Amino acid sequence: MTAARHDVLGIGNAIVDVLARTEDDFLVRHAMRKGAMTLIDEARATSIYAAMGPAVEISGGSAANTIVGCASFGGRAAFVGKVRDDGLGRVFAHDIRAAGVAFDTPLAADGASTGRCYVLVSPDGERTMNTYLGAAQDLHPRDIDSDAIAGAAITYLEGYLWDPKHAKDAFLKAASVAHEAKRLVALTLSDAFCVDRWRDEFLDLVRSGTVDLLFANEAELHSLYQTADFDTALAALRREARLAVVTRSEKGCVVASRDEVLAVPACPVDQVVDTTGAGDLFAAGFLFGLAQGAGHERAARLGALAAAEVIGHLGARPQTSLKALAQERGLAA
Repeated sequence: MTAARHDVLGIGNAIVDVLARTEDDFLVRHAMRKGAMTLIDEARATSIYAAMGPAVEISGGSAANTIVGCASFGGRAAFVGKVRDDGLGRVFAHDIRAAGVAFDTPLAADGASTGRCYVLVSPDGERTMNTYLGAAQDLHPRDIDSDAIAGAAITYLEGYLWDPKHAKDAFLKAASVAHEAKRLVALTLSDAFCVDRWRDEFLDLVRSGTVDLLFANEAELHSLYQTADFDTALAALRREARLAVVTRSEKGCVVASRDEVLAVPACPVDQVVDTTGAGDLFAAGFLFGLAQGAGHERAARLGALAAAEVIGHLGARPQTSLKALAQERGLAA
């Protein structure tokens, strides 16, 4: 097997986040499920934007956030995702390249506008997301460069990709190419309501070995196995997944395989400002560690470090060099 050109290549919805602080009664008035990601159409997107308070635009998207985090650790990172050649699309392309990520997906000349996610941050730091996929849902198998996938140590996919049909096909093409090249495929379940929509198919991805590494939080794990008991769900996961990581907020995470269960604590945080991106950045640290040959415990500690950094400020991408933070904590590669 040839040496990898990239440590991690992510494929996901290319989205620009529009963040605003809000109160819980705003969510109630606009019939939003607190803490959930809801897909919306362009008309709903327009009405939410008109009603929400002062906002900040920050390039986002779940897998894109993870890949930017990998680059912040010093990893060689690449991203595949679709944006339109419009104002937000050019912002997205600039931001991800400026973060040190290879981004070669052509900007669409026509079709839907660049996707955006309206993120409402409650006083407790919880985020409620309303996503207009726009151009992101036009990601197609032809956008998958087989050479790039084969040249990445790990291909990382987001569960949100399972909603648009062509993106699902792109996901499966990438996984097949990665395995042909003897590379690893990782998947994040993304959202408990996403799991509700695609539970059987996600389980099949795990059981069939299409996915080598699964990321989930507690809510997503409970949804996947339709049980409120954590131990029951974890036992089922260990029977089926080659390797899985379950994040548990302030309780840290559990790294689970058929052979072991490893609990790793969370990093202390002075103040939780915005939980947007916590799971994405945890995955960044774990994937970077894995690609660098770190053991599961060190990889999980890198994930916890990245998650702690991102929830301490508004926005889902790191504002401090994660490589420098890792060096300070004695976790450098």
